[in-house]
Amino acid sequence: MITHGREAGQQRGGTVETWATWTTQGIRAGHGGVLTEELGAITGDLTLHTTWVDGEARITIQYTGAQDWFTVVGSPVTVTDETAARNLHQAMVEATKSGGGAGVPI
Repeated sequence: MITHGREAGQQRGGTVETWATWTTQGIRAGHGGVLTEELGAITGDLTLHTTWVDGEARITIQYTGAQDWFTVVGSPVTVTDETAARNLHQAMVEATKSGGGAGVPI
């Protein structure tokens, strides 16, 4: 299940911030799971979240239904536009399914 956040232009200090978020729930991690900065590899039923703000994508993951989020190794990543950030999120979904100690695909 994919939930797409909304993009917004918000004035802050005279500049317009652009952002978008994506969340994919219920991803079954492949053997070896996903590498996180905080815990190392995590496996099982996972939820992936990507936040793109002003050219930077931050990718986090959690055990589905849990409260704690963990930073995926390789995050944050410089991403120039929303379409590229969305594509990066989907590539991370596929990497999670593949497992093998997945980090952010570059």
